[in-house]
Amino acid sequence: MSALRNLFLSAAFLTVSAGATSAEVVGKVGIDWIGNDIIIEAVSDPEVKGVTCHVTYFDRSLIDRFKNGNWFEDPSNNSIACRQTGPIEIGNIDMSKDGSEVFRQGMSLIWKTLAVNRIYDKANNTLIYLAHSRQVTDGSAKMSISTIPLYGQDVVWKNGKPQ
Repeated sequence: MSALRNLFLSAAFLTVSAGATSAEVVGKVGIDWIGNDIIIEAVSDPEVKGVTCHVTYFDRSLIDRFKNGNWFEDPSNNSIACRQTGPIEIGNIDMSKDGSEVFRQGMSLIWKTLAVNRIYDKANNTLIYLAHSRQVTDGSAKMSISTIPLYGQDVVWKNGKPQ
C-alpha cells in the first residue's frame, strides 16, 4: 500500500475500529502501470471459529490520486468469499435479521467504511456474510455475499442454540 494510503487508513482506523476483528493481507494484484492494486485480505469471524472470509477491495495509487483528484477515497467495489476452514464452533452470535458486524475498515479518511456483517438464516441453517460500503452521506448499492451452510458433525453451538 502506498504511504499516503497507510496514513489515511490509520487515521480512519482509529475512528471506526472499535470492536471489529482485524484482517491479514494475503494477496496483492497490480492491475495497471500507475500502481493501482486489488488487495485480498483474510478475515476470521471472532464468534465463529472455523470460518474464514476473503475480502477484496481496490487500492488507488498516488499517481491515480493526483490524476483524478478525490484524494481521500477508494471506490466502493469489493467482493467476499467465505468458506469453512476447520471445525465450526459458534459462540454467542446475534440471531436477529440485522445480524452483527464482524469486520470494518476505513476506505476514506472519515467518510467511507468497508464492512462485513454476519446474519444467521435460521430457516436454512446458514451463516450469511455480507460485504458492503457504509458512507456517511450517500449509501452505496455495491455489495457482495457469501454463505456457509451449517450441517454435519463439524458444527458445534457453544451456547446450546440451533442444532
